[in-house]
Amino acid sequence: MSKREPEKDFTAVFLRVKTWWGMFAVFCMATLFNPVVSLLSLMVLCFFALKEYFSMMKTRKADRRLFLWSYLAIPVQFYWIYIGWYGMFIVFIPVYVFLFLPLPRLLGKGTSGFLRSVSSTQWGLMLMVFGLSHLAYYQFATPEYGANLVLFLVVLTQVNDVVHYLISIYIGKRKVVPSANPTITWEGYVGATVVTTTIAYFIYPYLTPLDLKFGIISGVLISLSGFFGSLTISVLKRDLLIGDREKLQNVQKSYLTRVDSLTYTSPVFFHVIRYFYEFM
Repeated sequence: MSKREPEKDFTAVFLRVKTWWGMFAVFCMATLFNPVVSLLSLMVLCFFALKEYFSMMKTRKADRRLFLWSYLAIPVQFYWIYIGWYGMFIVFIPVYVFLFLPLPRLLGKGTSGFLRSVSSTQWGLMLMVFGLSHLAYYQFATPEYGANLVLFLVVLTQVNDVVHYLISIYIGKRKVVPSANPTITWEGYVGATVVTTTIAYFIYPYLTPLDLKFGIISGVLISLSGFFGSLTISVLKRDLLIGDREKLQNVQKSYLTRVDSLTYTSPVFFHVIRYFYEFM
């Protein structure tokens, strides 16, 4: 396309495709080895995703202790996965961390901006740690199918993102939230859903033990949850980086911004499968 239409700038497309292939390679490597290697690699991914998220926040000195406790929650969350304690894995961040995370901020004797810093930090933990940590639990919940389910999820999520972006850029007209993300359109969502569901139909027999009905539903589910994940984090990033256009442009070029859809698709797909299938 760049050779046929040299007057157009395809830099953004090249960058996104490059980062998507990079993520695909990372997840392939993570699923080819044993679950412990996968767990460690995904724990590192969560750490850097959270670190990048914190870099977008306007912080005070009193927030440093809050961030430290947030980082310490990552290995604890992954320890519950390692020992297979599903009950604690599912409530540790949403319940215990949510209730006790404000304590370091209170002990820091800082009241100014308390609600914004604590709530923003909790949002980061929920998305970048709790959401993404589900990717590691697949292989512990079902050792036989876990690696393939992760690969199935990642392939469909990234295909959905690629198609949504390309259709929105070259065909899309009706923007969903133009003030937050000018590239997300309703045409892109519909086109991505059709393509993702079609690919799910063709690859589900090779990567999953799912039946035909749920193989098709998986494509729709991943496309819908990926759409909400991408939209939510787009709004979140722009809210945190209001007035800092240079940092916002740098964030757009990061590999870690490509995990925005996975923060939603990973837990949604996991819990739906766990509810309907006994092998999870």
